[in-house]
Amino acid sequence: MDTSQMQRGQQWLEELLHLSGLPSDVAAEMNSSFAEESCWLTINSTSLTPEQIQILTGNGGAVLDSIQYLTNAILNLSQDREQQGAFTIELDGYRLRRYAELKDMAEQAAAQVRQTGEEYELQSLSSAERRQVHTMLKEHEDLETFSRGQEPDRRLVIRPLQAD
Repeated sequence: MDTSQMQRGQQWLEELLHLSGLPSDVAAEMNSSFAEESCWLTINSTSLTPEQIQILTGNGGAVLDSIQYLTNAILNLSQDREQQGAFTIELDGYRLRRYAELKDMAEQAAAQVRQTGEEYELQSLSSAERRQVHTMLKEHEDLETFSRGQEPDRRLVIRPLQAD
């Protein structure tokens, strides 16, 4: 992703926040924290009240996830494939805290699957969070992961690797 795409994302998100009555600066930087490189658009929380931060984050990060989905959809619309990029929206450290929680959940689930030999389902994860857990557990060669069910009840399943 080039600088102009990053600036476009930054400007678009600042305008969305302004139109929402929650004006704030946005910083843009490339980051590969979650095993995939994306442009992180970090909303400056210093100009927001705790209530505004909660509104923008939403229950379980739902509003932040929706803003991120909208950002990716709008900014990649009508772009050639090589011009498309991934955007991650961060606010008040939410993404980093949630990633640490997901990593703990994934490791605990992996340990349980190894101990019992039975599959384990992680529920209540967004599609982005399921993708992160798939990536986290990819290095565990004795386990496999897949998603089961239909939205909004789609679950991530972890089980011992099945012999072909």
